[in-house]
Amino acid sequence: MQLIQLETKIAAPPERCFLLSLNIDLHMASTTPSREVAIAGTTHGIIGPGETVTWRGRHFGFMVTHQSLISEYEPPHHFQDRMLRGMFKSFVHDHSCDATANGRTLMRDELRFAAPLGPLGWLAETLALRRHLIRVLEQRNATIRAVAEDLGQAWRKYLPS
Repeated sequence: MQLIQLETKIAAPPERCFLLSLNIDLHMASTTPSREVAIAGTTHGIIGPGETVTWRGRHFGFMVTHQSLISEYEPPHHFQDRMLRGMFKSFVHDHSCDATANGRTLMRDELRFAAPLGPLGWLAETLALRRHLIRVLEQRNATIRAVAEDLGQAWRKYLPS
């Protein structure tokens, strides 16, 4: 099993960052290289507790399908998505948004995943999957930060009025 931990500082309130992290449309906008599309479950807007989304995208040259459930939901600070079906043996992603002393947000990702196929899976995790998932998360977080910090308030189009 692999563990990825990332921190992203965002000059916006935690409530905004939390909701943007749950927005399906913003996630799709952040996945330019893999062109991920939500194909089932919640396919647009903000996903909520107990809801699922099924993604399809191209990773390592293959079309991959991944279904996730929002298994924990504690607004505006934490939610967890957990793989129900997909290419991994296990995949659990915790998202946290905490206020800092200056009214900004420290967004944290903790992703635990394991590939199937025993020792071959461990080799794939170590040599390729870990780096790939870090890049995907960094791109997603950069998109969330850019939208959340936008002075023109572009973030409003991704949040309920």
